[in-house]
Amino acid sequence: MIPYKHEPFTDFSKEENQTAYKKAINKVEKGLGGHYPLVIGGERISTEEKIVSFNPADKQEVIGSVSKADQRLAEKAMQAASDAFGTWKKVSPDIRADVLFKAAAIVRRRRHEFSALLTKEAGKPWREADIDTAEAIDFMEYYARQMLELKNGAPVLSRPGEFNRYSYIPLGVGIVISPWNFPFAIMAGTTVASIVTGNTVLLKPASTTPIVAARFVEVLEEAGLPPGVVNFVPGSGAEVGDYLVDHPKTRFITFTGSRDVGLRIFERSSKISEGQIWMKRLIAEMGGKDTIVVDKEADLDLAAESIVQSAFGFAGQKCSACSRAVIVEDVYDEVLEKAIALTKELTVGNPVDNHFVGPVIDQAAYDKVMSYVKIGEEEGRIVTGGTGDDTAGYFIQPTIVEGVAPDARLMQEEIFGPVVAFSKATDFDEAINIANNTDYGLTGAVITTNRFNMEKAREEFHVGNLYFNRGCTGAIVGYQPFGGFNMSGTDSKAGGPDYLQLHMQAKTTSEML
Repeated sequence: MIPYKHEPFTDFSKEENQTAYKKAINKVEKGLGGHYPLVIGGERISTEEKIVSFNPADKQEVIGSVSKADQRLAEKAMQAASDAFGTWKKVSPDIRADVLFKAAAIVRRRRHEFSALLTKEAGKPWREADIDTAEAIDFMEYYARQMLELKNGAPVLSRPGEFNRYSYIPLGVGIVISPWNFPFAIMAGTTVASIVTGNTVLLKPASTTPIVAARFVEVLEEAGLPPGVVNFVPGSGAEVGDYLVDHPKTRFITFTGSRDVGLRIFERSSKISEGQIWMKRLIAEMGGKDTIVVDKEADLDLAAESIVQSAFGFAGQKCSACSRAVIVEDVYDEVLEKAIALTKELTVGNPVDNHFVGPVIDQAAYDKVMSYVKIGEEEGRIVTGGTGDDTAGYFIQPTIVEGVAPDARLMQEEIFGPVVAFSKATDFDEAINIANNTDYGLTGAVITTNRFNMEKAREEFHVGNLYFNRGCTGAIVGYQPFGGFNMSGTDSKAGGPDYLQLHMQAKTTSEML
C-alpha cells in the first residue's frame, strides 16, 4: 500500500495543548445555536421542521439545529444523487482520492475545533474527542491511498491469444446512516469510503449529533466535491430512513447503530421494490457485548486497568466497550479489588473540564442505563457506582456489578453505558466459554502470560477483534481493521484492506487477440 501512518493523538499533559483545546472550546461556544440547512444537489434547503441538537452535559444548551427532511425531499435527494452518479463514477480515482486528501488536510488544520464540537455535542471528554477526530482523518487518508491501489483492479491470468482484465466499478447510490457515539469518525469514514469508490451518497446522521455532520459536508465542499455526490438529509428513521432503505434506486446501505435497527434494515433491504433490478448490499455494524478475560497467569494491574479504561471510556458508549469481565477464580478477588480502586479515582462531570467520564447521550439513554443498574442490584452486588444525576446533564457514576451469573441479563444484553459485570470462571476454558456465550461477537481481550492459553483464545474466542494484554477498545484504522461476527453485524472490516471492495463490484473483460 502507498505509505500510511495513523494520525497521532494529542498529548494533553502538555500545557500548550491544554491551552489550545480550551481556546477551541471557547471558539465553538461562541458559534453555538446556528442553523444548518439540508444540502441536496448542492442546493441549501431550509425547512420549517427542525432537529435541535442539545449538549448532553448541559441539557439546556443548544448546540444548533438542522433542517429536517421529509419523504418529498428525500426523493429529491435521491434524484440528485442518481444524476450525480452518472458523472462521478467516471471521475478518475486519483481525483476522487485527492478530494479525500484535501478534506483530511482541512480537518487536520481545524482539528481541535472539530474535537471541541464533539465535546459539546456528543459529551466527549478531550481525549475521546481527539481520538474521534484523528480517526476521521485516518479514514480519509487510508481510504484515499487504498483507492489508488485498487484503481487498476486485480491481476488475473490470460492465455495465449486473449487478454483478460479484472476491474472494480462503483455500485451506485448509497444510504449512509451514521451513529451518534462516533459522530465524526464513523460518519466521515462510511461517507468517504462510499464516494472515493465512485458512488454517491445520501447522508442521514444520528439525530442527536447532526451538527458535526453538517460541518463535515462543508469540508467536503471546500475540498472540491461536486454537487450531488454527498447529499445531507437528516430526518426521522421511521419516515426518511425507511423510505430510503426501501427505495428501488438505493444500491447499498451502510449502517452503524443498534441491533434492533440494523435487523430492521436487513429485513427491509432484502425485499425487492417495484422497479428495483438488484439485490441491495448491506454493510452493517450493530453493537456488541464485549468481554475481557483474565487468566490466573496475568499481570493483574494491567487487567484491572484494561477493564476500567475499556468499560468507562466515553461512559461505556462504544460498541467495543468492556461490558463483561470474566476472571479465573484464583485471581478474581484481587482483580476486582484493583478495579474498584481505579474506578473510584475516575472523575465524572462536564467534559469541557476534561473529566474522564462525561454524560450519556440523552434522557432515553440515561433511563435505560439506570434501569440496568437496578437489574444489577438484583443479579449481583454493586461494589462501586450505581447512582446517577440527570438534573443538569445525563451523568451516571461508573458502576461495577460483581458476582453476576453468565446467563444473567447484565451479561447478555447490550447496556451502552458505564456499567460492567464481573463474573467468575473456574478455569481458563470456562472463561472462554462464558465469553462466547452471547449473540454478539465484536471485540474481546485476554489478559494472560500463558502462551498456550493465548493461542487457545486466538482459535476459540469468537470475535471479530481480539486483543491480548490490552483493553478491548481503540482499534486504529489500517492497524486493527474493525468489525464483528454474529449479531454484531456483517463483519465489514472498517479501516481494513478489503473494506472498499464492499462498495464496488468486480467486472471481468476478456478480449480475443
